[in-house]
Amino acid sequence: MTTEPRRPEVLALIPARGGSKGIPRKNVRIVAGKPLLAYSIQQALSSQYITRTMVSTDDAEIAEVARRFGAEAPFMRPPEFAQDLSPDIDTFRHALEWLRDHEGYACDLVVHLRPTGPVRRVELIDEAIRTMLNHPEADSLRSVSRPVQTPYKMWRIVGEYLEPLLTVEGVVEPYCMPRQSLPEVFWQNGYVDIVRPHVVLERGMMCGHNIVPFVIREPVFEIDYEDSIAHVEEALLTLQRGQWPDAEQLWERHPV
Repeated sequence: MTTEPRRPEVLALIPARGGSKGIPRKNVRIVAGKPLLAYSIQQALSSQYITRTMVSTDDAEIAEVARRFGAEAPFMRPPEFAQDLSPDIDTFRHALEWLRDHEGYACDLVVHLRPTGPVRRVELIDEAIRTMLNHPEADSLRSVSRPVQTPYKMWRIVGEYLEPLLTVEGVVEPYCMPRQSLPEVFWQNGYVDIVRPHVVLERGMMCGHNIVPFVIREPVFEIDYEDSIAHVEEALLTLQRGQWPDAEQLWERHPV
C-alpha cells in the first residue's frame, strides 16, 4: 500500500503595521477599489501551495480588514516590533514563536508578501514556491530584478574625493567601462521572498546563507509615496484585465 507524500505546510505572512509616515494608514488605503492589504491576502489565498494566510499587525483596524478579506490575524504584534526602523526578523520571529507556543504550529516554508507591492501574478508566487521546494538545501529565496543603474558606476564621497562603491578584479577603472562589459548584478525587489522557519528561529536571520535567486522579468510596482498610487492603480486594473502593465507607459501617463 502506497501513501501519498505529505503536502508541504506553507505559511504566507503579510506584515502590515499601522504606522506609516509616507502615506498615513497606507495598508488600509483604498487602491483601485480595495484596501491595499487585500491584494496580498487574495493572492495568497489563490495560491495552490499556500496552506495558511496570516497578517501580522499592531493595529485593530488592519486586523479587522485582514479577517474580512479571508486572512487570519490571531495576535497583535507588540509595538516594539512595529516601529519605522523595526527589522523584518523581529516580525517573523514573533509570529513563528507565537504560533509555535500557542498552537504547536510549524510550517515548512514562510512566504513573505509585502502589502506595498500589490501588483503580482499568483502564477509567479507559485513558481517561486516550487523553486524553493525543489531546492531543499536552500535557506531562502529572494526575488530579484536587473537594476536600471549598475552599482559599478556608483560612488561614495570620502573626505573631499569620490571613491567607487565597487571594484572589479583586474579592471583599473570599471566605472569608465561600458555597462555591458561589467558583471551582471540584480537588486532585491520585494515581489516575493521565501524563508525556512529554522533560519529565522534558530539562526536569527531572514535569508541565511544559501539564497536561491528568483528573477522577475516584469515591471515591479511598489507604493511608498502618494505619487506612486496612480501608477499602481492603473497597473492593478491592467492586470485584472488579463494584461501585464507596461511600466514606461504608466510613467508617461502619470509623471511625478
